[in-house]
Amino acid sequence: MASQAMPMAAMTTGLADGEAAPHAVGSASSAYVARLHTSLDAVKPLWLRLETTGVCTGHQHFAWAEGIVEGLVPQKAGLAIVEVRDAGTGEPRMLLPLMRRRAFHHWVIEWLSCGVCDYSAPLLADATPWTRQSAEAAWVAVLSVLPPADRIHIAGIPKEVGGVANPLALLSSAHDSIHSHYGIAMDGDAESVVKRICRPSFVKALNKDLRRLDRNGGLALVEADTPALVDSIFGKLVEMRLSRFRELGRFDLLAQPPVIDFYRKAAHRGLTDGSVRIFGLRAGDVTVAVQYLAVHLGTLHALLIAIDQTAVPNVSPGLCIMGELIRWGRGAGFGYFDLSVGNQSYKEHMGAVKAVLSELCYGITLKGMAASEAIRYRGRGVAFVRDKPRLFKLAQEFMQRWRRLRSGG
Repeated sequence: MASQAMPMAAMTTGLADGEAAPHAVGSASSAYVARLHTSLDAVKPLWLRLETTGVCTGHQHFAWAEGIVEGLVPQKAGLAIVEVRDAGTGEPRMLLPLMRRRAFHHWVIEWLSCGVCDYSAPLLADATPWTRQSAEAAWVAVLSVLPPADRIHIAGIPKEVGGVANPLALLSSAHDSIHSHYGIAMDGDAESVVKRICRPSFVKALNKDLRRLDRNGGLALVEADTPALVDSIFGKLVEMRLSRFRELGRFDLLAQPPVIDFYRKAAHRGLTDGSVRIFGLRAGDVTVAVQYLAVHLGTLHALLIAIDQTAVPNVSPGLCIMGELIRWGRGAGFGYFDLSVGNQSYKEHMGAVKAVLSELCYGITLKGMAASEAIRYRGRGVAFVRDKPRLFKLAQEFMQRWRRLRSGG
């Protein structure tokens, strides 16, 4: 059956005998009711409605989720999309795209992401503010319909969605993760926007590099606005990115053919619905950088970037394409450039604002509790190493050598 409703009393959360529920159930829990959907078709009309008139990010587009389900969801995983409604009025309040999958001999509930969603944010019906109390009550309703599982792990939770507090981040069980995301607001005239919103040091370096690129045969920001250009520029992105990651001894999702296929199909779909844009930066006949973007209302989400640092000496192609896209984006009417997750130095160099992401990671059964504690322990270890620059550099060098040995490089 594609969807099913369950009463609040039927807390099918997979608790073992004698275990306590992860949240206390109060009288406020009756404020919301939830319905579980196990197929996209069952929830498509509501999803498209909330995507259009509600509040969400570009990572929660229906078409994006559809691509994930078609090509990336593991064979034994199942969808667990939860619709939350106001118990009094019956009006929808939010939609949470979740999935249940097998992981090391236990079941985990996580976001419907499969590695291609930077953010875990529900689709909200409107901009009505959420409080901790209302978020907890809605979460109790969500838990009451989820399929049995050993643990819950939802990463990449932004504190806000379109200026509205993210109810997932308000939960008492949510905690700050080791990951952050960056963004920069764009306003005013497009020609002067970079100078006005970015740091002077970034503007100075950008202008110098753009002049160097221009002397190398002319500078052009090319949008992939035809199927042929999508294939050509996206193909260049994959080629440059994999080459760069092999050089650094780092793993990249684009090393997996199904992920390449997912992004390529989304880019072709973007030609008709505008949800994805790809740009290449050319110096003469040479493509020196490619940026893959998701688009939602007034926001540009920078998802994938690839650069060729050997094409033009003493130039930062990544810096150049970012600067050009800020100008383009503002000229096209966009008001926010989301630089996504990661602590890369160029983001602060630009003047982007940092925000820490939240995470839900807790066990329901004893097996799930053990797995969740191991994940938290690993996270604390990573955070400790990152706070020690010399230790972090040694760890990076070790991982690079290890990955090169594994790949035979």
